[in-house]
Parts: sequence; structure tokens; C-alpha cells
Amino acid sequence: MIKSVLVIDDNEAILVSLKYVLTEIAEKVFTLNNPEKALSILAQEEISVVLLDMNFAIGLNTGTEGLKWLKTLNEHHPELPVVLMTAYADIELAVKGLKMGASDFVTKPWDNEKLLHTILSAFDRQNKIQPLNEVEDNHIKKAIDKCHGNLSLAAEMLGISRQTLYNKMKKGK
Repeated sequence: MIKSVLVIDDNEAILVSLKYVLTEIAEKVFTLNNPEKALSILAQEEISVVLLDMNFAIGLNTGTEGLKWLKTLNEHHPELPVVLMTAYADIELAVKGLKMGASDFVTKPWDNEKLLHTILSAFDRQNKIQPLNEVEDNHIKKAIDKCHGNLSLAAEMLGISRQTLYNKMKKGK
């Protein structure tokens, strides 16, 4: 069981339904019909996962509002898993959301078991602890990429000697 889920959707019937369904896996389920209040809830409560609708304005189904709020949530709470949800299933929109940092994508109407599994999986992935050597290897790769392959510059950025960086790279292979 996870601590809590925050559901953000402008449809009151969906909020009531999701609150009922999600109590199976969450100690608390918070609901908001307006994403404007999300940051204040996140400041007050320990939220494990956010389930975010993609559209809030009447007649709008492009998903741009959801992507805007995904970006805002990621900027303020980068470790918080956000699962996007929409009635307008669009592969391109889902891919864009995932590239922007969403943990997963759910379509309405949803299958309860699949939804619960998606929420739990998003939480588990976000809270998985990587082995230290993987963290170091990933960090080194990012530094080298940022320096466009210049090992001297990457070593300087990492605060180690070029030889130490080279040794760490050899060890990681």
C-alpha cells in the first residue's frame, strides 16, 4: 500500500470514482478539480503519486494543459511520479508526455486493475534505489555527453583527474 495519491481532473464523477478505486492501494486519496491548487496540496501533504488529467478547459482536448502542469509539477517536485490520464488517447501525446517526464499514461475509460497496477508501478519505479556503481556510471556518462566526449573537460567538471575518470570508465565496462 502506498501513502497517498493526488488525482487532478475537472470531472467530479471521475474524481469520486477514482477516489473509491484508489483506496484499494492508497492510505489517502486527495482529489482536485483544478490543477491550480496542486502545488499547495503538495506543499502540505506527502503525496506518493499524482494522477493528472490532460484537459481542463471545456471543449479543449489537445492535452497542452496537462503537459503544462506536468512540467510545473516536475519543476517543483522532480522525484514525484506523475501518471497522465486522458479520454483522447493519442500516441503522439502519450510519447510527448513520457519524454517530458511522466511515469506512465492511462486512457479513460480505464480498467480498474490495470489502473491500480500502473499507479503502483509508477511508485515502485520512482522509489527503486539504484546500486551506487550504476549511479556513478550514469553520472559519468552524462558528464562526458555534456562535454561532447572531451574527457579532460568531463574530469574537471566531475572534480577528478583525467586518469581517475579513465579508470572509472574502464571499471564500468
